Amino acid sequence: MKVAVVGIGHGKFGRRDDATVQELAFEPFRAALLDAGLAIGDIDATVIGSVPEYHKQRSLPGVVAEYIGMNPKPTFLTEAACASSSAALRTAWADIKAGLHDVVAVVGVQKMLELSTPELLALMGRVGDVQWESGFGTTFPGYYALYARRHMHEFGTKREHLSMVSVKNHFYGAKNPNAMFQKEVPLEKAMGARMVASPLNLFDCCANADGAAVLILASDERARKISDAPVWIEAIGSASAPMSVLRRENLTSIPSAVQASRDAYKQAGVGPTDIDVADVHDCFTIAEILAYEDLGFCERGAGGKFIEDKQTYLGGKIPVNVDGGLKAKGHPVGATGTSMAVEMVKQLRGESAQRQVEGAEIGLVHNVGGIGQYCFVTIFKR
Repeated sequence: MKVAVVGIGHGKFGRRDDATVQELAFEPFRAALLDAGLAIGDIDATVIGSVPEYHKQRSLPGVVAEYIGMNPKPTFLTEAACASSSAALRTAWADIKAGLHDVVAVVGVQKMLELSTPELLALMGRVGDVQWESGFGTTFPGYYALYARRHMHEFGTKREHLSMVSVKNHFYGAKNPNAMFQKEVPLEKAMGARMVASPLNLFDCCANADGAAVLILASDERARKISDAPVWIEAIGSASAPMSVLRRENLTSIPSAVQASRDAYKQAGVGPTDIDVADVHDCFTIAEILAYEDLGFCERGAGGKFIEDKQTYLGGKIPVNVDGGLKAKGHPVGATGTSMAVEMVKQLRGESAQRQVEGAEIGLVHNVGGIGQYCFVTIFKR
């Protein structure tokens, strides 16, 4: 059974002091219903992607399902760190393929900024192995700084290459009304920002945010009745990696991303050269460079030259993160996977305005959880 996306909704990312977590979820849920031309009664179930620790509210699916009007329909929670709503997407996709439901709403939502920066840093550091790593003060920037240093050492990647990713993503984020940061950043400014975890500076790091994005999925039979232009989910590859980076084979690749992409390409019957547009997990600029290589868009070690040659801009070999990526949109961790998928659906429908990849027919989303402990690679077709 095939599964399609028939409705999408996306809220504004940023500091959302104007909304509770359930109000954040309702905003794109309502938009997705309107987009699909459906009523609440047409939805069979909801799957909510979120990280519970980042909310003051416990048992988040209960309050969200109640607020958006889904009682007494079933609701579920998935948690896979920064890939939580891609896990939700896969769960809903699998439920429909299994025949359990015909129409399912996938809600990615996170209200992170109720917590202080020190609280968030401590929580995020514990995504690493608590026994062997986080007790020594690990942070997300620190982990990805290790990747950046090793990539520079082995392949000659330059500090400028990292900043070039930031410049590109802020260039496109300035054209995205839902992005947290809607201002271009020149290379000199990106290069000169204060250091966070050498060699990563402020402009190499994404920002915590509040936000939500929603997808409505339907079985092929229902999808054809609901929409004249459904976007089909051709494949979802998923994989995991050791919690501790000490047990990784190297620090120049995210192994779960390599495996998940291989599985997705095989399921969809396509390869890297068939992808017209991609959204990848650029929690840090080095993460986008690793993604180019892990996904097969360029050779191993060539990611720095790939961005230097502007191959991931519109008009390049493979446009990447032309919605601004996590770097410009912000990173409300539970909402990031659905946000990426919403962008891909818009691209394949031809609705991305100034950011549109002309003639895009096949799109890819790469969503990493933690420091690569989880990865989901989803391939969409028009």
